Amino acid sequence: MVIAASRPILDLAGASLSFAARLIPLERATAYYFIVLSIGPLLGSFITEPAAMTLSALLLRERYYNKGAPAKFLYGTLGVLFVNISIGGTLTPYAAPPVLMVAEKWSWDIGFMLHTFGWKAALAVTVNAAFATYFFRDHLSRVKTMSAELARIDVPIFVILAHLLFLVGVVVTNHHPFVFAAIFLLFLGFTEAYQQYQKRLILREGLMVGFFLAGLVVLGGLQKWWLQPTLSSLSPTMLYYGSTALTAITDNAALTYLGSLVDGTNAEFRYALVAGAVTGGGLTVIANAPNPAGFALLRDSFEDGAISALGLFLAALPPTIVAIIAFQLLP
Repeated sequence: MVIAASRPILDLAGASLSFAARLIPLERATAYYFIVLSIGPLLGSFITEPAAMTLSALLLRERYYNKGAPAKFLYGTLGVLFVNISIGGTLTPYAAPPVLMVAEKWSWDIGFMLHTFGWKAALAVTVNAAFATYFFRDHLSRVKTMSAELARIDVPIFVILAHLLFLVGVVVTNHHPFVFAAIFLLFLGFTEAYQQYQKRLILREGLMVGFFLAGLVVLGGLQKWWLQPTLSSLSPTMLYYGSTALTAITDNAALTYLGSLVDGTNAEFRYALVAGAVTGGGLTVIANAPNPAGFALLRDSFEDGAISALGLFLAALPPTIVAIIAFQLLP
């Protein structure tokens, strides 16, 4: 999280999204909106979901959320963003917390994730972004100005390459704590040496997520006595919808980790549990770990600086239904 959300990585990702928008034969504001809501969440599979949420929310706030936009646009965009971030991190086994909690135990690698989850998630993300772009086309056509701050790279190429190498290093060595820690310490030293090209590292936020996930591992085993008989009695379809509903009132990483404690599960059980958990990850602020970051970055644009829980839930329902179709009806 810390490395992926560093300024060089975010600047590179933001500039890449701006370049991709130029390739779409639409008015610039409309094309950029579609790219931020589609490619932005899919980047979460590589730079982690919290970093993708931070990047996408910053880009939306910079161009679209400070223009006196109507409430329908603000809530609709937020609902699509939250749902797409939740499902967009499933192309890899290390970026989305609900997948990360089970990937090692169930031996899910990148090939498995792409074949089982990734292409469905990418399709649903694209459809959701396209629907939102079409639905709000009239408002988007009136967005004329854009700050170039987040679309310009002011960081030397060697600094960007170094950050990319650090990111690849911690991903590859994440099961080797000593090597992982050494690479991270080198990263901290590098950022201190070139601090003029950095912004504040999200060490506090990263530690909070880390402590939360560690708490699940330490305390989650105590829930096995009631969870195993409950979940093992459900059919895959019931488990999927139950997981989607439970995610709205609890964190999806907690749900998948507790589900991984059930012994003797088969492939259908595991797919239903994780697919349901990521499907419901946009329905509430607490459903997915990155949601509070998007909430904090965008809430000032809403009336009285507050986001209605009911408004978010209703806005997230249509993209959630698209995700259900993708994960349940596609082979």
